[in-house]
Amino acid sequence: MVRLIAFNKPYGVLSQFTDKGNADSPRATLSDHIDLPGVYPAGRLDRDSEGLLLLTDDGKLQARISSPRFKTEKTYLVQVEGLPDDAALEALRNGVTLKDGPTRPARARRIDPPDIWPRNPPVRYRKSVPDCWIELTITEGRNRQVRRMTAHVGHPTLRLIRWRIGEWSLDGLAPGEWRDVAENPRR
Repeated sequence: MVRLIAFNKPYGVLSQFTDKGNADSPRATLSDHIDLPGVYPAGRLDRDSEGLLLLTDDGKLQARISSPRFKTEKTYLVQVEGLPDDAALEALRNGVTLKDGPTRPARARRIDPPDIWPRNPPVRYRKSVPDCWIELTITEGRNRQVRRMTAHVGHPTLRLIRWRIGEWSLDGLAPGEWRDVAENPRR
């Protein structure tokens, strides 16, 4: 039986089970939250990103979730600096050209601030610079892609939460919590 775990990765946690390269000042890892042998992340989230991380004990499922060739949609709630206008959102929708090449088209829209947990530490606040939330759905997963995309259109990311991967959602999971989820039967 394939095991699939949905985990709400808190801010500051590495998407790996050990931090061998930093023995002097150990950083939080998945092992601080999940004690299950044989499961591994299907994809990654940066240390300064939060949200849904799927873990599985099945290599084929891991590849299907994380490989860009399967075009699994990943939806992010993104707090950005400034107020993106229609042209900025349209650029995200059409795909932007980053240093490592053009991104695939994305879905992007402004949203009301989501009803989510507070971040620790809080996002920096500046009275003179407004911020806004957008929902961004991509089918790739390049290194820091969402952050680079929003910066490219002039709106640096302040907070990044992955809310959904394919059929699986973060719904009902508090930071640091995990649950077993049924594998999507459509392989």
